[in-house]
Amino acid sequence: MPSPVPMLLFILLLAGMTNAFQICAFNAQRLTVAKVAKVHIMETMVKILARCDITVLQEVVDTSGDAIPLLLRDLNRFDDSGPYSFLSSPLLGRSTYMEKYVYVYRSHKTQVLNAYVYDDKMNVFAREPFVAQFSLPMLPKLALVPLHTTPKDVATELDALYLVFLNVSQQWQSENVILLGDFNADCSSLSKKRQGELVLRTKPGFHWVIPDGEDTTVRDSTHCTYDRIVVHGELCQGLVKWAAAFKFPQSFHMTEAEALNISDHYPVEVELNGSPGWPLAYISVNLAMLLLLTGLDFTL
Repeated sequence: MPSPVPMLLFILLLAGMTNAFQICAFNAQRLTVAKVAKVHIMETMVKILARCDITVLQEVVDTSGDAIPLLLRDLNRFDDSGPYSFLSSPLLGRSTYMEKYVYVYRSHKTQVLNAYVYDDKMNVFAREPFVAQFSLPMLPKLALVPLHTTPKDVATELDALYLVFLNVSQQWQSENVILLGDFNADCSSLSKKRQGELVLRTKPGFHWVIPDGEDTTVRDSTHCTYDRIVVHGELCQGLVKWAAAFKFPQSFHMTEAEALNISDHYPVEVELNGSPGWPLAYISVNLAMLLLLTGLDFTL
């Protein structure tokens, strides 16, 4: 009878062949060319972005279109984690104040499959979501739905975000959706009672992976969970390993004043972990190596 040991080792080997994939959302607080032109700000922004496979930037208010290419130039020079590309929405807003949503992503690990600006017929959103669908190593199709709410209409916008989810899931025939961004979903902008009444809280299937009580603000004087990540879809939820706010001032040994030059928000992050579909040839080679190393017989 063949020994089960090599088979067990092989299974463990395959189980270890997992790709970690990190998705982040960061309110970069009025990101402009003048801001990224400052060396200390550029350096910190690059270090923040290099942590993530996809980052959704919010509050990109640059009208020249030059800020993100400059940021990408330095990001691609930073280390060997690139190359990086970006996908930007047009300027979005109701008045003279306009913002862009910008996806910065590692183009060797993920690709953009589709993207569109949500058609906000009811004019609910101050900045309508710019939805994008990506392919991931462990998930062929994942939709990201970013939102930066306006503080005066947080509950209305977040309830309308459920309609965006329905639109996305129906259009792309997928339940694997991540809603993320500066929701302003706490403190004076949204009471605890109203948080519990949100459609995205009461409808089944939505997992708020940034927990209530997690501080996503830089100022010592505030403790608010403004920035959120909400995961939907059984497959996608099963891949979630961890989620948290990245407290960059502590990691980079910055004072509060120095950190506030970057943003008054922490980035929020979620890591997905899963085994991609390995090619048969790759599996065969690893199996042969395993048999040679063990010197044991193995029969399927």
